[in-house]
Amino acid sequence: MRTLRPRGTTLAIVAVDPSSRESGGALLGDRIRVRSGSADPGVLIRSMAARDRLGGLADGTRAAVVILAAAYDRVFVETVGVGQSEIAVAALVDTLVYVVNPGTGDLLQFMKAGILEAPDIFVVNKSDLGADAARTAGELESGLALGGRQDEAAPPPVLLASARDATGIDALAAALDAHRQALLEGDGLRERRRRGREGFVLETLELRYGSFGLDAIGGPSALRARIREDAAATAFALIATLGREIEAALRKPRAR
Repeated sequence: MRTLRPRGTTLAIVAVDPSSRESGGALLGDRIRVRSGSADPGVLIRSMAARDRLGGLADGTRAAVVILAAAYDRVFVETVGVGQSEIAVAALVDTLVYVVNPGTGDLLQFMKAGILEAPDIFVVNKSDLGADAARTAGELESGLALGGRQDEAAPPPVLLASARDATGIDALAAALDAHRQALLEGDGLRERRRRGREGFVLETLELRYGSFGLDAIGGPSALRARIREDAAATAFALIATLGREIEAALRKPRAR
């Protein structure tokens, strides 16, 4: 906030917190933790509980991001966590930033968690810890050097930052700007949003109607083609339209 707000950039933060398996409740403490922008009219912080939703997001996260993106210059999404089963945010955001604390893993653990594959920027927080932070950054850089990413020619940056000392924040803001500019220079932004929209529609329909419901109107391949044909429709409009078609197909009596 201290870097972007002086530029006149308005910010919205959607923070998804884990829910208790026992009570279903969540401690939505991000608005308490982020004090610097609490009274700033150009900053909005919206907390959400993940409930029983897998993937690191809440049911309403995408809808919230779509609405907030129409009113704010930048929308940040903080997820429950990241790993092979908590990476749904990659299909939602234009730039995926992975923030890790020093000493939370080594190269093997990072590879097992699958966190080297998707992020566009890596940030090691608490760089004020010195050697531990540098060691974690080195582990990440070593893992990225092994390859395995689609963009091997342009590996993502690994940055050091400290929220306590407010160091490295300008470098992170510059990396965010550089990644967005790279997306805008080609077809990267449009393609990324197309994939995210397509994946969200299919995932939502399958959660609601199951694979049997999808097969009732042609299966995933046919649905992908339908989604691409109607490029002007929002993901939510497509879910409503295709959902009605699935329900109509399921109500039809089977031919004997």
